[in-house]
Amino acid sequence: MKQLIVTSLLVGTLAFIARADEVTDWNEILFKAALVGQTSPLVVPRTAAITEVSVFDAVNGIDRRFTPIHVQERGPHAACVHAAAIQAAYASLVRLYPAQKSFFDQKRAESFAALHGRCNHDLHSVWAGIAWGQKVADAIWSWRSTDGLNQTLPPFEGGTGIGEWRPTPPAFVPGLLQQMASMKTWVIESHDQFRPVTGPHALSSAEYARDFNETKEKGSLSSLTRSADETLAAQFWGNTSSPGYFWNHLALSLLGPNGGSLLENARLLASVNVAMADAIIASWDAKYYFVSWRPITAIALADQDGNPATQADVSWQPLLITPPFPEYLSAHSSVSSAAVTVLANHFGNHIPFTVSSDVSSVTRQFTSFAAALDEIRSARVNAGIHFRTACDDAQVLGTSVAQYVLHHSVRHLQD
Repeated sequence: MKQLIVTSLLVGTLAFIARADEVTDWNEILFKAALVGQTSPLVVPRTAAITEVSVFDAVNGIDRRFTPIHVQERGPHAACVHAAAIQAAYASLVRLYPAQKSFFDQKRAESFAALHGRCNHDLHSVWAGIAWGQKVADAIWSWRSTDGLNQTLPPFEGGTGIGEWRPTPPAFVPGLLQQMASMKTWVIESHDQFRPVTGPHALSSAEYARDFNETKEKGSLSSLTRSADETLAAQFWGNTSSPGYFWNHLALSLLGPNGGSLLENARLLASVNVAMADAIIASWDAKYYFVSWRPITAIALADQDGNPATQADVSWQPLLITPPFPEYLSAHSSVSSAAVTVLANHFGNHIPFTVSSDVSSVTRQFTSFAAALDEIRSARVNAGIHFRTACDDAQVLGTSVAQYVLHHSVRHLQD
């Protein structure tokens, strides 16, 4: 019966996946599923990490050249690594998006049909790979299903003190995903390991006034100093897709159609997504520790902040709608800097590239990863939803998280 199932997967369809690399193919399938499932950009890093860690530990378990992320057991030596990668991704996504199972079933059949003689069409090898990929996915799911994301906490309303976050217009909803601030991390030691020591500037300081006035001027819906391209950039990074899609899609683009080996590609994508997943946990820890108010609140109440260099404007509106959670620090900047640190480590910083969206035709071109991060930091300010310091400190945090991930996970066994 097992042989019949595998044979049907191998020859039962004429549809083929173009890239012919199971790791990169299923990364694309992952983000299509996230888009269809309308997954919050805040949750996408977790979804992607669950899938990519399952794939990496499955492939690396058979062809063991790096330290595993979670599954220490070695896979069957004769198992097909391609089949293991397919099954690990498939099993993870079926759990994450059960409503899309028929789509995953189709893609799984296409993936097996596209093996084209890999593993010599040895059905025992293929079946061993399937069984191993499933075992690894089960282990990752068991580990991460109790990470704290699904815990229920009382609605977070912030505070009414000067400088404290409180619900913002237009929806005035409680703070979102407070539980993410204390989630179980992937590689870093704890959610507060990289918490900034000083936090946001004192409201009475010159630094706060500088940040305040920059956002007030450049981030206003009716700004006269924000250029057309700055507006486009703010909208691109704020209204389209998610950091998870941006950086995974870029990784696939930079790898190109030939890319690296199956294991090397699995290692890169696992590292990128684990770094992003840990970075958003660390940034959420900072948000709900410092509970700093958003610009729309700060500008309306500036006559109460004790700083003579700030002026209140109760009619001020940001370019983009303010997200419903505390301001300091910028999650987008932290997650993006984490991903970019991993990508720059792999490809080098000084490489031209284009970032595209899965929900818009707009693209952004850059000469280096550093240039992209500069634009993202400014985009959050020009959108009117962050102060500059929250973006600068977020980049430091994201970079630190990624460097920790690079030095403490998926290491060469001879290191």
